[in-house]
Amino acid sequence: MTVQRALVVIDVQNEYFTGNLPIAYPPRDASLANINAAIAAARAAGIPVIAVQHSSPETSPLFARGTHAWELHPELGAHDHLVEKAKASSFHGTNLNDLLAGVDTVAIAGYMTQNCDESTARDAFHLGYAVEFLADATGTVPLANAAGAMSAEDVHHGVLTVMQSNFAQVVSTSDWIEAVEKGERFDRPSIWASTAVARESQV
Repeated sequence: MTVQRALVVIDVQNEYFTGNLPIAYPPRDASLANINAAIAAARAAGIPVIAVQHSSPETSPLFARGTHAWELHPELGAHDHLVEKAKASSFHGTNLNDLLAGVDTVAIAGYMTQNCDESTARDAFHLGYAVEFLADATGTVPLANAAGAMSAEDVHHGVLTVMQSNFAQVVSTSDWIEAVEKGERFDRPSIWASTAVARESQV
């Protein structure tokens, strides 16, 4: 059966480049280049591109509506639809699911890996979509709080490992573009396969 994809590009906003949440891993310029490569491939293949923009109240320290930090990055490629959200998941309180009518596979790109990307991927999975998570077209920041501390790289790879175990096929942008051009789909991941490999390698 032919794959019916959509590319959901999450929160590629100035906040993550020149604002209070600069993406640290993968390097933001590299991830932006991959995001735009995915957008170009999607548009060439007739795949809808849906940009998502996070909006917070004007008094918020992050993504305050109407500020420069809230605006989409000026170098972000063209999109077919724009969804504005206020929560981590791009589905929550939005018309994203309506825009995906006829789509069976959702590809995720944008920021941040463990927050809006992961939340959107999980919701897409629970809604019955196959999910593709573009590993090098996403990115995150380091974290430190009362529970512990993690580098941006550890956060990113931790989420990718969990996504691949059950919720999404984690792929590089180049592999995703190749699949798009060939009209191919990826095998769905399984928790059984991930745990079996871990047992065999004594992780």
